[in-house]
Amino acid sequence: MLSRLSRGFERLLELIVILLMISVALEVVLGVTYRKLGMSLSWYDEVASVTLAWLTYYGSALAALKRAHIGFPGLVESMRPRVQILMILVGEFFVFAFFIALTWTGLQVLDVLATDTLVSLPQVPVSFTQSVIPIGGALFIIAEALKLPEVLAKARAGPHRPDIPKGVS
Repeated sequence: MLSRLSRGFERLLELIVILLMISVALEVVLGVTYRKLGMSLSWYDEVASVTLAWLTYYGSALAALKRAHIGFPGLVESMRPRVQILMILVGEFFVFAFFIALTWTGLQVLDVLATDTLVSLPQVPVSFTQSVIPIGGALFIIAEALKLPEVLAKARAGPHRPDIPKGVS
């Protein structure tokens, strides 16, 4: 069940990341084309930077789900299973604490920005563009929570060395 949920979440994040990558690429090509034709678009820089920020947050959540962020897996895996589990839990505690704080602060920032709009597109509220902060934080928390049982199960299973037959040390 958890594996299926994780896979569905991964597919959703992949779709969003792909759409955001296509969007930012199209925005930049469109902006450059118009600039070369002498008809600069007033909004393209601002919208491209917002789209890139969104791509960063959603991509970060996807990387968390795939356990692709910078870490020290070799160091942790070299520890005894009990110490490994303790280190995983301590590390995850700090990750969860940071992203809970980010999500909470992001929600508070949205209140502060409630009356602001984009400079080049006054009809677009800044709170909409910055909503990616609490959303991205929440997505990261979900991704970490979905992968934590798998990581702990691997640590409980102990060292796995497929290159060495069982019974040989």
